[in-house]
Amino acid sequence: MQKIVVAVTGASGSIYAKLLLTKLSQMKEHISELSLVMTENAKEVWKTELDNEDYSNLNIKTYPKNDFNAPFASGSGQYNTMIIIPCSMGTLGRIAAGISNDLITRAADVTLKERRKLICVARETPYNLVHIRNMETITLAGGIICPATPSFYSKPTTIEELALTVVDRVIDLAGLPVTTFRWGN
Repeated sequence: MQKIVVAVTGASGSIYAKLLLTKLSQMKEHISELSLVMTENAKEVWKTELDNEDYSNLNIKTYPKNDFNAPFASGSGQYNTMIIIPCSMGTLGRIAAGISNDLITRAADVTLKERRKLICVARETPYNLVHIRNMETITLAGGIICPATPSFYSKPTTIEELALTVVDRVIDLAGLPVTTFRWGN
């Protein structure tokens, strides 16, 4: 059983967060704790992109972005995985620089120092050299950079199917079982 925290930042790509949270909340046999933290910008982007506030209806324990008493703000909370989806370049840069100015960056710092799984679903295009170097720094520290780059070989026909090509890859990276298109099948 895994303990997972999902963080949602203000980068474009709320559909990825929505689909991931929906899938993870249905995996109760594999996840003992599922926690969520969202920035205020993430809530605004969600409303703009998805035309709803469904993030407030999720049956997931949610923590304010400055709640440093959240269990995943300490290594003793023993969360296995942190997924930041979408991960803004500002958040990525603060993590790479070791700046723990909110719960998301603190939890990412804890995840890296404890040698646990940090998955940053970077959502920006194009990348500049600063972005690339920050991704390199996080990778060298043990994190996983998973760009929100959908695949097309499964022939997705809807925006949701296209976004699920990224979400299913993230679930794979987290070490959870997922039924999805597999190359060669």
